[in-house]
Amino acid sequence: MSDYDLLVRSQSWEGEPLCIAVSEGVIQDVAPDLQGSADQEIDGSDCRIWQGWIDAHVHFNEPGRTDWEGLAHGSKALALGGGTSFFDMPLNSSPPVLDKESFEEKQRLASITSHLDFALWGGMTPASLLEIESMADCGAIGFKAFMCPSGLDEFLASDPKTLRRGMTLSAARGLPVAVHAEVEPKASVGGSDMKAWLASRPIAAELEAIRIALDLAGETGCPLHIVHISNPEGIELVMQAKAAGVDVTAETCPHYLLLDTEDAITIGPFAKCAPPLRGRATVEGLREQVRRGNIDTIGSDHSPSPPELKQSDDLFSCWGGIAGIQDGFPLMIDEDLADPNMLSGNVARRFRLPGKGGLKPGHDADFILICHDPRQIQVADSVTRYPHSPYTGRTASHRVMATYLRGVAVSDEPRGRFLRPSQS
Repeated sequence: MSDYDLLVRSQSWEGEPLCIAVSEGVIQDVAPDLQGSADQEIDGSDCRIWQGWIDAHVHFNEPGRTDWEGLAHGSKALALGGGTSFFDMPLNSSPPVLDKESFEEKQRLASITSHLDFALWGGMTPASLLEIESMADCGAIGFKAFMCPSGLDEFLASDPKTLRRGMTLSAARGLPVAVHAEVEPKASVGGSDMKAWLASRPIAAELEAIRIALDLAGETGCPLHIVHISNPEGIELVMQAKAAGVDVTAETCPHYLLLDTEDAITIGPFAKCAPPLRGRATVEGLREQVRRGNIDTIGSDHSPSPPELKQSDDLFSCWGGIAGIQDGFPLMIDEDLADPNMLSGNVARRFRLPGKGGLKPGHDADFILICHDPRQIQVADSVTRYPHSPYTGRTASHRVMATYLRGVAVSDEPRGRFLRPSQS
């Protein structure tokens, strides 16, 4: 009889020998060298081992807009990009996840089709406040609110009064509220090209919304998670609020660390997002915040659409969202920006997933093997439904060679499980 189900011999990111022993999907031991027998042994000596990315911010658009991506395509692409779990956002489903019925339907579909473990955000809008309790009972990981128009009529923005009420309800359940922090710019901007789009959503509009959200979180005691912060000034505001006792965490995304406004102008509609990409000095400042450990989590904000929704000279009419879920993580490794705490450990702690986010005994055996393998990112390598990435043509020096979910290599067989936040 074998001692373990799986024994992996590889290297830590620092290049030191590292072995992981797994039984029944759970890590049993971690050490530079482990003795004993296993039903399966993996020689990953040419690779490095890393805990899987827990991507707390994806838009897989199922049900209703499954043809935009879908849970099967999106989760498989995330696995190739280093991910082992994801939290799907509520708004791009049709109907959006605003009540118990829509929550349960998305959970049902993901349980059938997802290649990775998953959690689900509930939506917080003026119309869904009476449904916060029922979605919390279903196992919502938290609630997502927009402080400006979302781009979809069926998912309305939350004004400060709505947000205060929603935060109060969420705080009573100990669940975080994630906010898209932008206020509507007050000044009009002429033009319809990428330069006009970039100018229409200035950093000031983001910072004003962050301040409002922080004040409301302090007032209500609600755990606040500010998604896709695009600038270092926003991170500074979060740090100041933390020092004052506000329960807040900050997320940024690979595209705010890897792309800038010049890239946006060159790439065009496939680089449109909100908040928009920022100038090079802002990007460098945000990178420095990552290196200092001042950012809590990194989520992809993968937001795909059919290509025809990106084909217009009027940037304001194009669908906004960057689809780079397969390539962002390897490129962050190349730039020394892939921090395991921001990608995994902090996410598991913030969202109360005690068995996730670390290469430790007792944790789920969710890990990836990464090798140095220089390559050009090509459309043909993409497994997303529409292989349109702003990173196409760039060179990546690292590749995710294999992704393991609970000790089993991710394959064409969906085996994702629903993740509920712990009650403690």
